[in-house]
Amino acid sequence: MAMEFVAAEEEKKRQENEVVLDNQPVMTIGNEEQTPIVDQEQPVATDQQLKKPFSKRGRPSLKEIDINADLVQIPPDDILFQKQYYSIGQVAKWFRVNQSLVRYWETEFDILQPRKNRKGDRFFRPIDVKNLLLIYDLLRRRKFTIEGAKDYLKNARRAEEKFEMIRSLEKIKGFFLELKATL
Repeated sequence: MAMEFVAAEEEKKRQENEVVLDNQPVMTIGNEEQTPIVDQEQPVATDQQLKKPFSKRGRPSLKEIDINADLVQIPPDDILFQKQYYSIGQVAKWFRVNQSLVRYWETEFDILQPRKNRKGDRFFRPIDVKNLLLIYDLLRRRKFTIEGAKDYLKNARRAEEKFEMIRSLEKIKGFFLELKATL
């Protein structure tokens, strides 16, 4: 049984090599055709070997987290404050995180206090969304640990003001870089 399996594998490899040879251009000298010489040592790259299967399971890599940290899509303040409450699903989509992570951050950080209805659904006020943005910035962009972010929020009374100042300075920096690029 094992010998048949090995023989089938060798036959499959031989057929793949023949397909590669058939696709190679044939060199002609005079009226004689010559088959190209292919080294057997070079493996043939197929589409299956080049592509990695994409999986949403498991923990994302730090590289993916870093890339997604700048892709937060929270609406501007004037639009954000038009509604009184936002569902946890909508908030999680803005931050591109799972709802379970938002619930975890709610249990870890005292400044997040979403309202809950009788059913237990969480509804975030715009102020909670702003606090969540501050927490997201500390954990994902500035790479604080959860304990470090808690200490930062406790000790820094004006942490939110500093955060707003940093964001406005980043906007100004982006404007100047854009202006520099046009010159």
